[in-house]
Parts: sequence; C-alpha cells; structure tokens
Amino acid sequence: MRRESRRFRLTSVQSKHFSDLTKRRFLKLASVAALSGVVPACSRDNNALPSGPIAKGELHYATLGDVARKIKAREISPLDLVHSMLSRIEAVDSSLKSFATVTPERALAAAEKAEQEIASGNYRGPMHGIPIAVKDLFYTKGIRTMGGLAVFKDFTPDYDGTAVSRLKSAGAILLGKLNLTEGAMAGYHRDFDVPVNPWDPAYWSGASSSGSGVAVAAGLCFAALGTDTGGSIRFPSMANGIVGLKPTYGRVSRYGVHPLGETLDHVGPMTRSVTDAAIVLEAIAGHDINDPTSLKHSAPDMLGHLNNGVAGMRIGYDRAFASEGLNAGLVTAIEDALIVLENLGAAIVDVKMPVDPATIGDTWFAICSREAFNAHAKTFPSRADEYGTHFREFLEIGASITDDQYAAATEVRNTFNKQFKSVLASTDTVICPAGGFTLPLPPDIMYGSTADLQPIFEGVQMHFTIPANFAGTPALTLPCGFSENGIPYAMQLLGPLLSEARLCRIGHAYEKATDWHDRHPTV
Repeated sequence: MRRESRRFRLTSVQSKHFSDLTKRRFLKLASVAALSGVVPACSRDNNALPSGPIAKGELHYATLGDVARKIKAREISPLDLVHSMLSRIEAVDSSLKSFATVTPERALAAAEKAEQEIASGNYRGPMHGIPIAVKDLFYTKGIRTMGGLAVFKDFTPDYDGTAVSRLKSAGAILLGKLNLTEGAMAGYHRDFDVPVNPWDPAYWSGASSSGSGVAVAAGLCFAALGTDTGGSIRFPSMANGIVGLKPTYGRVSRYGVHPLGETLDHVGPMTRSVTDAAIVLEAIAGHDINDPTSLKHSAPDMLGHLNNGVAGMRIGYDRAFASEGLNAGLVTAIEDALIVLENLGAAIVDVKMPVDPATIGDTWFAICSREAFNAHAKTFPSRADEYGTHFREFLEIGASITDDQYAAATEVRNTFNKQFKSVLASTDTVICPAGGFTLPLPPDIMYGSTADLQPIFEGVQMHFTIPANFAGTPALTLPCGFSENGIPYAMQLLGPLLSEARLCRIGHAYEKATDWHDRHPTV
C-alpha cells in the first residue's frame, strides 16, 4: 500500500504518527476548522497578526512573504501551518481536484523538523517552513510522478528533481503533487481528474499546469512549481488570477522533470504575489551540472531592487498586436494598467511586435510535437493504447515530422527570435495579454480528441505566449482586473534574457498601486 494518498484522513495521520502534544494541537485546530471552515495559524497570540487575509482568519490566502515573516518571528508554527493547509485540502479539494497526490505524513514530519530548526536558531530563509506543492511532472523521491500519463501511473523516482531538491534545501515543505494535462499538452487522460477553476467551475482552468494554478488561487499552498512549453505557466495563471513567472531558458534546471519539448521547456513559480514569485525563483535558480542546458549564471538577486519603482523605465506596447480580436474588457484592463505605470513614472512607447499568429503557431506545433515524440520514444508507439486520445494524436503528428521539416521550422524560429529580441532590447518590458481571456468550457471535452479540443485552440491566443518560449526569454503574468461576471483578467510582461528581476520590479510596482492580487475566489 502506498504511504501517500490522493485523498486522506487527517485522523489517521494524527493517531499514528504524532505525539500527544501534537494530537492535542491538531484536535484543537480541527475543531475550529469544523466550525468556521478556516484553521487558525497557530495557538499563539493572533492579536499580533497584521491586517489582510491573516487577520481575517484567511491564513490560506496570505502571501508567502507575509507568512515567512511570521514564521521567522515564531508567531506562526510550521507544524500548525501544515495542519491548517492539510485540513483545507481535505475540506475543499474533492471539488477542485487540484492534487494528484497528497503526502500528509511526509509534510507533517518535515514541518516538525522545520519547527525544531527554527526554534534552535537555524532559520534558512523565506522558504523555511512554507507549505508548497509541485506539478506532477517533477520527480519526487519515493512519491509517484505521473505527469498526467497513465503510462507513468506507477512510476516512482528514486531521486528529487533539482528544483524540488532546492526547495527542500531552502526549507520548503511539500504538501503533494498537482494534477496537469496529459504529458503537459492540452487534453487529459481519463484516468486523471480535470482541475476546476475556483472562480467559476464552468470556465477553463488553464493548461498544462492547471492543478498548480487552481491550488495557488484556492489557497491550498503558498506557492507551486509549474512548467511552460508554450504557455503552461501563463495560461493557468491567467485563468486562475495568480502570478506566474516563466524564467529565461536554462535559468532553472529541468533535471528530474518529465520533458515535453526539449528546446522549449521552462520551469518556474506560480504564486499569489510578484514578491512571492521572486522569492521562489531565487531559491530554485542557478547552474546545475546535471542539466546540460542549464545556464552558468548563479541564482539572481530577485529582491534587492524589487522596491525601486518604475520611474524612467520604457514600457513597450503594440496596441494592434495586443487588442485585435480580443475581449474588449481585457484590452481596457491592460490599457488601464499602462496608465497606472505611466503615473508611477514609466514612459509608454510604441513598438511593433514581429508576430504572425498562424506562422508562429504552426512552427511551434511542428517543433514541439517532434520533440515530444522523441521524449516518449521508450513508450510510444509501443504502448500507444495507454495514451489518451489528444496526446496520442499529438505524438502521431510528431512522428510524421521529418528531419527536413523540423530543420525548416527551427530556421523560422531562429529568424523570428532575432526580430523579437530586437524589440525587447529597445524597452525595459513589453506588455501584452498573457494568452487572451479565459473561456467557458464543458469539462468532458478535456478528455476528447484534438478535434474536440478545438474550442481551446481557437479561444486562447498562443501567439502571446509562444514568442518567449521560442526565444527563451522571461515572461511574468499577473492579474490586472476582472470581467463583469468575475473572471480574472491578466497581463504579461515580456523582457530580454535574464531580466526576471526587472520584470518583478515592474510587476511589484503595479501590485503596490492596485489591489487585484488581493482578491481571491470564494472557496
């Protein structure tokens, strides 16, 4: 029997694995949760807590940075915090379906260790004692890593991926693994759940890091890791109203991550604030000898200039590119955001984006499908019947791409990259939509064929996301408003290579001047 479980009973964890003191603390927390639906942070003096989500009893919606400060000051116990989050997962995730695997015993053991370390003066930094979760594409030692693939449903790695290892070294506490689309493409295998958008279950929850987006938005973890091959951090961040940071290619090691597209895959954080994304990126970035595509650069200083504002910065905007065929409310929200940044001292400058949507989309599909076919060589086509309909069709397309066609697509990509990087070099950032507007979708189509999934491909705009994957440049997605029926709007900040700290500085300035990131779904 597996030690971890997709759904768990906290009473079994309590009765089997913890001291009488821990039992009493847990029972106290659980009784409060049963009455109010919210578990308090700890048994210490809650009058010292600041205004905002923590003071309102919504600890789960607090930012990672706020909770980190409380942990450091020993005003919040990591053990009580993990109990609180596990209780919330148990209470609400049966309907949201963000977790593929929950690991309560491991999380509580790690929390006990973190609490002891901090009490002894061994505080590691802002990730220490923070409950997080990772997309089920990341290898986790002794915990199944399925990637949304039935063909890997029994795969349990014997080591942690580098990003996971670095989070653990920083003191983060893993609550479990998060659901995603099959193989990190667009559709799902019927053996897996489709995560539900917490703002409105009728709407798409994004792809492919859908569980990561839902879990962060719904307050089931304080940060999550996602991957992005053509928008898979940015689409679910857009759909769920959170912050997503796709770093420079090679900035974060991909060692121990199921691949989709070798030259397109990126690893990055998904959080509820820009500061939190900066904290997580600093923890996971840096050279890794196990990943030949890993950059030689050390982890960036993400926080040193975060509060320096945007005065004097040049922000590029291509109105035709960023508005044609888009939801009018989203266009207005982004242009309102530009006014906010201009009022903060930035200069808005016109740019011309070199993007032809049809060409860039066709080129991406040719490259990604061929690379995905290569990545699945050990199991496809030999075990093709174990794949879901859409991903099997995608791999079949990849099998049909010849070497000459792949080379031609790569040449188109290289030509585009030169033009795109030239535009980025002329500004501090270019602002555009993060992938369009989240669309209503019947959940059943997510298990269908490529033809069934056409509403997704027609409704989302990958020409906003693909450029940063092609060029390997960073992109930051953050909320910038809501539709009349309460669905999040999002904008994307594009920057040149290695400009993550600058993008976060701009995003943070915008957050301080607005309150969109403080709004959370009612779960």
